[in-house]
Amino acid sequence: MDDTPKVGAPGHARVLLADDEAMIRAGVRAILDTDPDIEVVAEAADGREAVELARSHRPEVALVDIRMPVLDGLAATGELRRAVPETAVLILTTFDEDDYIARALSQGAAGFLLKAGDPRELIAGVRAAAEGAAYLAPRVAQRVIAKLRSPHLSRDGQAQRRIAELSERERQVLALLGAGLSNAEIGARLHLVESTVKSYVSTILNRLEARNRVQAAILAYEAGLVARE
Repeated sequence: MDDTPKVGAPGHARVLLADDEAMIRAGVRAILDTDPDIEVVAEAADGREAVELARSHRPEVALVDIRMPVLDGLAATGELRRAVPETAVLILTTFDEDDYIARALSQGAAGFLLKAGDPRELIAGVRAAAEGAAYLAPRVAQRVIAKLRSPHLSRDGQAQRRIAELSERERQVLALLGAGLSNAEIGARLHLVESTVKSYVSTILNRLEARNRVQAAILAYEAGLVARE
């Protein structure tokens, strides 16, 4: 019997769902099941189980609740990113305080979804994360964008010094990443194959010491690579 973890086909997102409430898991699964390109491959009732299941199933996306027993969602996100870095982690919660947003993103989460949000946001978030993009629920995005537009964020100094080490092509990729484009969209814009874009993104994150695409996107704003409206 072949025990090699399955890998999703292009455009197909395999999802791990982690929430300690069975009814919530059932509701989220029902929403995701409406999209033929999304498949829930495993469910976990706590953070520790989520990490173990991610190791065995290697999903493209892990939907993780913040408040869970044994290992909470924030700690689980950090462990997931270390154990299965190819799996994008989306935080799913009823809470939208800035502290949760900042802590989730600092742990390497690819995005933040609210349980009270539109079900279409859930599907859009999973699709975006599976394609290598970051995703923030609109209510969360408004807070992040407000901070990015803050006059207290300088467009020079440290951010520009950090991106100065990037090549011209890497800066182009970072600018498009900061604008919210997925790897596929960046590839189409720059006439690159998606695997090449993925390699560029990985290099950019390493050179900037950014833990995720959201942190890199914020740096792109701070450095002036992305226009503020």
